[in-house]
Amino acid sequence: MIDRMFFAHPRSVGENYAEHARIALAFGGRMVFAGCKCVVHAAIPALFPSAASDSIRELSGELETRRSHAGDHYPDYVI
Repeated sequence: MIDRMFFAHPRSVGENYAEHARIALAFGGRMVFAGCKCVVHAAIPALFPSAASDSIRELSGELETRRSHAGDHYPDYVI
C-alpha cells in the first residue's frame, strides 16, 4: 500500500519520490501563479491578455521535453 501510494508512480516515470515531488510542486506553483493572472485578467482584461495560453503552451512543452528525454522506457510521462 505504501509503495503504491508514494513510490509506484514516480518510479513509473523514472524518478524517485523526492525528484517527482520537486517537479510536481514546481509545475503546480507555476499553474497557481498563472491562475492568479487569469483571475486578474477576468477583472481587468487589458492585464495578462495571454497569460493562460502562454502558461499552458510553456508547461505542455516542458512535459513533452520530459517525455522525449524519458525515451521509450517511460512513454507515458505524466506528473
